[in-house]
Amino acid sequence: MNIGDKVRLLRAKEQGVVSRFLPGDMIEIEIEDGFRIPVMRSEIVPVSPLEAERLLKTNTYAPQKPAASASSSAILSNQGIYLAFLPVNDREYTLHLINNTDWEFAYALGEESAAPAGGVQFRGVHSGLLKPKSQQKMNDLYTHATFENWPTFVVQGLWFRAGKSSLRPPLVKRFKARASTFFKNKVTVPVLSQPGFQTQLDAEAESTAPAPAGTRPQPAGAVPQRPSARPTTIRPDELKAEMLKAKTDLGALSVEKPSSVVDLHVEALLPNGPGNRTPSDLLTVQLHHFEKNLENAIASGMNDITFIHGVGSGALKTEIHRRLGQHPNVRFFEDAQKQKFGYGATKVTIK
Repeated sequence: MNIGDKVRLLRAKEQGVVSRFLPGDMIEIEIEDGFRIPVMRSEIVPVSPLEAERLLKTNTYAPQKPAASASSSAILSNQGIYLAFLPVNDREYTLHLINNTDWEFAYALGEESAAPAGGVQFRGVHSGLLKPKSQQKMNDLYTHATFENWPTFVVQGLWFRAGKSSLRPPLVKRFKARASTFFKNKVTVPVLSQPGFQTQLDAEAESTAPAPAGTRPQPAGAVPQRPSARPTTIRPDELKAEMLKAKTDLGALSVEKPSSVVDLHVEALLPNGPGNRTPSDLLTVQLHHFEKNLENAIASGMNDITFIHGVGSGALKTEIHRRLGQHPNVRFFEDAQKQKFGYGATKVTIK
């Protein structure tokens, strides 16, 4: 089961699409009108293409509803853009771009790598249009032996659906494969239904499902969709370039050097208490503080930084490790000072 897959509830009439995986074997699904509800994984089943086709044929004989009414209750899969690597043999992998959404996705794929004379050079690889629930295989092969030299993959894309829909911002995503996370789990790649390794490119993109305006009562346990609260981060390479330029012009750019040990506990970040913030809001605050200090540590030239995240449910640690595994300026990370923090801290070594 992947982000963007259509599912239905076993004990209710609702059906929707997978929007997020939650801790504790829970899955968040988006039903009609943009409502999102958490359910147990055991309480939902995927809707296969064959089943959907049969349901469509069955509904053909039912009294027809006006087209406007049908479109207003349609459940769209708004997320599910993946880069997937499928093994050809024990040495080589093919690269695929996968669209597991209900949108058309016009894309451009390229690679960034170190230039011989310094800096970064870009190479265009492929461009095209991916129809909903489709994929495109790229021509290049990537070998296991040269894994550490794989480039940073850059995907740029535009969304399209015929008719009336909300305007979606373009997708621009960079991905650098890290050995610590890349080979950790082999999954069944969506659309292709073959085993491989994948990364979701639009995991943090803002969903464009329409927000309810009092037109429908909220189901029990439903969470109305809200814009992503993740802050805009400053690219480390841009900061470093500005800092080098500022050597001849003091005061041109000032980056606050963080402490070598950063405490992410809620009581340390919010001394006045969490107030009415939900657990999701608190996690957003912690991740914001984590990213801000990590980027400042990189930009100020620090060699390493330690984040104290605690043990708890493991959600904060898992998300931090996921982001570190994809960060182009992180050399490696590990559990820090076990005798002092147990498994509640992570030390990050910066390139």
